Amino acid sequence: MNPLHSALAQLDRAIIIRGISDELRSRIEKPEREIVASIPVEMDDGSARIFEGYRVQHSSLRGPYKGGIRYHADTNLDEVRALALWMTIKCAVADIPMGGAKGGVTVDPRTISQGERERLSRGWVRSLYPLLGPDSDIPAPDVNTNPETMGWMSDEYEKLTSDTRNAAFTGKALDRGGSEGRSAATGVGGFFVFEALRSLMGLPEKVAIAIQGVGNVGVGAAEAFHAHGHRVVALSDSRGGVYAEKGLDPAAVSAYKKETGSLKWYPDAEAISNDDLLRLECDVLVPAALENQITADTVSGVRAKVVLELANGPTTPEADDALLARAVHVIPDILGNSGGVVVSSYEWEQNLKGEHWSEDDVLGKLRTLLEREGRGVWDRAKRLKTDMRRAAFTIALERLQEALDAKKTH
Repeated sequence: MNPLHSALAQLDRAIIIRGISDELRSRIEKPEREIVASIPVEMDDGSARIFEGYRVQHSSLRGPYKGGIRYHADTNLDEVRALALWMTIKCAVADIPMGGAKGGVTVDPRTISQGERERLSRGWVRSLYPLLGPDSDIPAPDVNTNPETMGWMSDEYEKLTSDTRNAAFTGKALDRGGSEGRSAATGVGGFFVFEALRSLMGLPEKVAIAIQGVGNVGVGAAEAFHAHGHRVVALSDSRGGVYAEKGLDPAAVSAYKKETGSLKWYPDAEAISNDDLLRLECDVLVPAALENQITADTVSGVRAKVVLELANGPTTPEADDALLARAVHVIPDILGNSGGVVVSSYEWEQNLKGEHWSEDDVLGKLRTLLEREGRGVWDRAKRLKTDMRRAAFTIALERLQEALDAKKTH
């Protein structure tokens, strides 16, 4: 279940529906640039350790490269290639002036100290900074990176380049030039898309929802659903989860996880596995962790009416076909989790203009954009008699073709 194979299969399936030029196809199938860097880090015990870091700059047809940086033990070049391709498509679906990129380091962040993490983050920038910048490539947080990480990276970039615009990285803390609403943007953005499509998908006003992942994205989405009266019946992390038919308080679950380090023994709830969570009977299933969760092997157990993808690549093409055959709606990652990159683009814009927008302004702009693009994807899917993923891809490919054609006329 190589994520790059899934990404390329999704691309092929969309091209069958909406043909593109041979030139665009070759540009989308292969990234514009790939960088693999050996990053030396001095460890706390005085020893030296070499980490492997990556940056894949997939497409700049529609603007500067944009994409997060993840720290994970399983991160590899094919994963980063897939994520960069998805980011190109995601930015085009959201219709923001950005291209696609992704970065990462192969590391289990739980095995290194905060000081080692800072030195690793600064080392990543030192290895790549000539290719980064507000006009070329603007990284952001992803799995196991956060505003603190972006602060270290932004500081290192400024030291190396003397660029004081503070727009080379997004997802920064508010006191370091970050945007209001950025930390909640991916989860809340998923809720905005869901709300725009809820009645169209035949769901009731209030739904039961199960969320895989209690990181920033999963908890943000859970809190948004909970605040609007929906029932969050299950939450899980990598080691398992909790279920309560009457509903959970996401903020309380998140606080318990931070205090105890796990969800085990959470009061007034039943312990479940991640496989159990995928099989729960609920209105909405939200994969908000890592890729390859709903596969040919697990899709038969999915009993939700709707899958809202807040992780990148959680559903394989084979599982997509099975869900479509059962009339289960899938709100794809390239639409469902695009709120993060949209608000990152707002942060970049604020930094370049020297402005700071209110949270109401940021989230208001985000809601308007995602409601418009979400309904556009739904309408395209109905017209083409296909699923929302293929519909979203066709919209993105049209916008990328327009950008390529415009470049060739100048």
